[in-house]
Amino acid sequence: MVSIEYNKNVGFFVDMQRCIGCHACEMACAECETNGQDSMINIHYVDRKHTVQTTVQVCMHCDDPVCANVCPADAITKDSFGVVHSANTSRCIGCSNCVMACPFGVPKKMEDAELMMKCNMCYDRTSAGLKPMCATVCPSGALFYGTLEEIEAKRPNSTPVNKFIFGKQEVVTKVNIMMPKGSTELKVH
Repeated sequence: MVSIEYNKNVGFFVDMQRCIGCHACEMACAECETNGQDSMINIHYVDRKHTVQTTVQVCMHCDDPVCANVCPADAITKDSFGVVHSANTSRCIGCSNCVMACPFGVPKKMEDAELMMKCNMCYDRTSAGLKPMCATVCPSGALFYGTLEEIEAKRPNSTPVNKFIFGKQEVVTKVNIMMPKGSTELKVH
């Protein structure tokens, strides 16, 4: 049996300001054999009528994944490395609870398969010490997979954020969103 060597010191960082909407990440993700030629990452236009600004949507791999918590069949699991996996095909009943519950709107129900699919951080690659497919092809550096020290050196004017507030709920994630330095500090007037 081959032992899996997952590096806990690396993280996934998304810098929305750097996304150029090229869709290279979607194409690379669709090439991954574990996805069945469907992309598990999505590019969205912020306001296509007025701007070309795009945004990247990936699974945030929550510390306490609500998608797994609401699954009545225990089909969605989070491993010891913090990766929240797509629904186990032998357990998923296609109820879409996870799709409706995710605060980030990530899981997708593949209607033809009656199965929930989402980004699993290219676990087949990252568990072997490789970067996720999307991060290897991003020409603008909007997607980065590496250490905190590496991203801080690359983006000295940005701060990684992995805590989000939805109503009264705080959601902590494995994936970090890069924000301009100072933009997340509370200002008292």
